[in-house]
Amino acid sequence: FLHTSDWHVGRTLNGWSLLEEQEWAFQQIVDLAIHEQVDGVIIAGDLYDRAVPPVDAIKLFNKTLARLVLEEQIPVYAISGNHDGAERLHFGRDFFQPQGLHLSTRLEEAFEPIELEGCQIFLLPFIDPIDARIYYKDDEDKEIQGIGDALAYILEDMEKAFDPDKSHILVTHFAVSKKDDQDGQSLRELMLSETSNTVGGLTNVTSDLFKAFDYVALGHIHTRFASPTQRVQYSGSPVAFNVKEAKRKEEKGVYIVELDATGNLSQTFHPLEVRRPIVTLQEPFETLVSPEFYKEQPCQKAWFAFDIQLSSRKELEGINVRARLEEIYG
Repeated sequence: FLHTSDWHVGRTLNGWSLLEEQEWAFQQIVDLAIHEQVDGVIIAGDLYDRAVPPVDAIKLFNKTLARLVLEEQIPVYAISGNHDGAERLHFGRDFFQPQGLHLSTRLEEAFEPIELEGCQIFLLPFIDPIDARIYYKDDEDKEIQGIGDALAYILEDMEKAFDPDKSHILVTHFAVSKKDDQDGQSLRELMLSETSNTVGGLTNVTSDLFKAFDYVALGHIHTRFASPTQRVQYSGSPVAFNVKEAKRKEEKGVYIVELDATGNLSQTFHPLEVRRPIVTLQEPFETLVSPEFYKEQPCQKAWFAFDIQLSSRKELEGINVRARLEEIYG
């Protein structure tokens, strides 16, 4: 199968739409799924960038799903993330599933696996601890303080549905770190590529919670380098969404994962081409407007972010800096 996440359809960059960049990435993802003859495509949450996405974003997402599910008969296994409007996405779920679109947006849907030949897929959407408290309200033995407690109970109940003759895949959307990771601080810094440190939260759960699963397809963190283990894996977002992500200069892409009924795993990362990159430049203003410098840059073909080096603000008095840079770089 193909593992991707954090599409954030409808995202903007400083007010500018990223739909063209996103559509270019989605076309490549669909082409790759066809070429690799995958049995399914996993989208691990944050399908849209906001709970009520703009019309153009909905059209692009529908177009991409229609090509995968209806034209190519490639099933999609997706969940809602913290940016999605879960109840809005729930609409039509019972009609879409027979067509091959499996979309989980509620906790109670996570306990019934999708049964495939040699494989069970569990779809656990992003939830808050309160969702688990409501679900387990009649069980007085379950004390849920945080998301770690909630996931421990949820995963334990999922295991009750395991078929021992099949492998087990979990699709979910949380911040997960490696237990006893001495480099935990740097890992958390990687996690800050998420849109906000507060929206959806970056409360960590540890990867040992998922030890019963043969593969955990994660979403929520926009870099694959935040993956705790080979079997508990982030795909990262298919597009860089902000300057912080662009400065990392990492290739965006998706994973092709092969898993057999005994749990043997192999995975290959496939980078995606970028149509309009985000370029960050940190130079004095004189350098930025120098033909010798800017002729070496992809002017008019990229998004540009500038860190202008100054010894004093007086250096730029009387200069319309933005207009001058837009004239050169676009």
